[in-house]
Amino acid sequence: MTAPVRFPRFFVTSPAPCPYLDGKTERKVFTELKGPHAEHLNEALGRIGFRRSQTVAYRPSCAGCQACVSVRVVADEFRPSSSQKRILKRNSDLVGTECRPWATDEQFDLLRRYLSRRHPDGGMSSMEEMDYADMVEHTPVSSYVLEYREPSRGGEPGRLVGACLMDRQADGLSMIYSFFDPEHESRSGLGNYIILDHIRRAATEGLPFVYLGYWVKGSGRMEYKVRYKPLETLGPDGWKRMDEAEQDALIKASIAPRREREGDTSRERADGEVTLFSAS
Repeated sequence: MTAPVRFPRFFVTSPAPCPYLDGKTERKVFTELKGPHAEHLNEALGRIGFRRSQTVAYRPSCAGCQACVSVRVVADEFRPSSSQKRILKRNSDLVGTECRPWATDEQFDLLRRYLSRRHPDGGMSSMEEMDYADMVEHTPVSSYVLEYREPSRGGEPGRLVGACLMDRQADGLSMIYSFFDPEHESRSGLGNYIILDHIRRAATEGLPFVYLGYWVKGSGRMEYKVRYKPLETLGPDGWKRMDEAEQDALIKASIAPRREREGDTSRERADGEVTLFSAS
């Protein structure tokens, strides 16, 4: 007689201010990832909208609000837009290396610069080196830190300009958190490039999807996620491809406020270039 499979225990957090929509509160349901079946559990939960943070899998469970929508890019059907092609060309000399999930001083220094410039008031702004090490190293699944470096000179490793904590799953790559040099003078679009490179890697490996976490309609921080086509969203009836016309309209709507704020009417902006990627 075989031992029964233990069903995970789920818990719910107390309500807290929503980081994406003003005036809203958030609540999460979560469970612990542990034991010999942690990887399989994480993948199963990922297919129904959960995300991983260290040894915990969580998803929003907010009363009266369903704004957070899980999204994933169909890797082998993705075709870059004109601005995405320019980003790929501009950064084509970068060397991407999969490293074991081990935090380094160099990574943490880059993260601090990124947070201080892009998210000075965010929940991670006070992160210390030990916190970063916990985020990277406390993983019960197949995780990697994908480092992006400029070409080496004199035999020494090139300058680290970007990094992404990533989980490799049976059906795709799940981007947990990425960060990059926010002040690099000649490498605009680094955040986009990291996503584009993950899509390329997934397609090359024959993995169907790249999981981008949650898209929140109306949140400026999450606008960039609709700019990768084709995109699938998770709803009550499972994963469904976003209608192309609807996605084009969302892309256009997300670009207009940015152009108005920045006074930028260049085609590159109109094509949807952004440089933000954060954990979600």
